[in-house]
Amino acid sequence: MNLSVEISLYPLQDGYLNIIDHFLLDINQNANQLEIRTSNMSTRIFGDFDSVTKLLNSAMRRSMQLHGKIVFVCKYLEGDARHL
Repeated sequence: MNLSVEISLYPLQDGYLNIIDHFLLDINQNANQLEIRTSNMSTRIFGDFDSVTKLLNSAMRRSMQLHGKIVFVCKYLEGDARHL
């Protein structure tokens, strides 16, 4: 099953641009067969359900462990929403 996710990251401390950049680098380096599209307000990830959720779970955990309190806002949609 395919999955489309839109995710936004809101660090709750100073130096937030570095935290966002670190998260984006992490997901892009570990994306494998996934497509990632980043804009100025959010990032969209497309691919196999298990691969997308595994990537996000790992990246969000690492980000929280490294940087503390962070708000993630995610929208999950079954299917391929690249055309939307």
